[in-house]
Amino acid sequence: MNRDSLPLILALDVDSLATARRTMDVVKGKVDYVKIGPRLFALGGTSFVKEMVDYGFKVFLDLKLHDIPNTIKIAVEAFGDIGLWSLTLHAAGGRRMMEEAVAARDKMGSSMKLFGISVLTSFSEEVWAEATPGCPMDEALKKRAWLCGDCGMDGVVCSPLDLPIIASVASPDLLKVVPGVRLTPGGDDQTRVATPCDAFRNGADYVVMGRPIYTAPDIDQAMSLISQSIQEGLSK
Repeated sequence: MNRDSLPLILALDVDSLATARRTMDVVKGKVDYVKIGPRLFALGGTSFVKEMVDYGFKVFLDLKLHDIPNTIKIAVEAFGDIGLWSLTLHAAGGRRMMEEAVAARDKMGSSMKLFGISVLTSFSEEVWAEATPGCPMDEALKKRAWLCGDCGMDGVVCSPLDLPIIASVASPDLLKVVPGVRLTPGGDDQTRVATPCDAFRNGADYVVMGRPIYTAPDIDQAMSLISQSIQEGLSK
């Protein structure tokens, strides 16, 4: 990773393309990476993605693809030539699905990174147990992280609290992308959170932050505080 670039991915989880464009105007020159999720992709499609790429941002397309291997293969083929920095897939899709994705990407000669979603940061232990009875979350995290590396994926997306578990099984070369990062605890749907400083001290390569930036009364001040926290964590 290029440490000259702030390892912060702005989660552009806003309601409209117009708001997204205004936000990107404000943060241009402050962040290099932007996450586009299902809502904005539904509204703007690949045209909006290409617009952000042309505007100079590295786009992290967070669609969390999860389907049969051939369906994922042809999806990766479609996404591989639009200029994405990265694309997410659910590691729960299994070995063959991820291997097909990696093979399709590599056959195209695309530089697009592929990240495996481990366990969503909105999951508490209780919610996890309800959806996945009989499988401890820690065991799923370990197996999914190891599988991402073994299948040739570029990295894994995990909660900041899961970083020590991921590090116990994953190669150091496996990039760790960490959502659920806050300067202070917030009343939203993220349940397993940490500060940027703590995330980097525990092994994060990139952190994902959205609402703490674009809902801040003073975005410049918020970016300054976040940058300070990141630099403190990187100076471990």
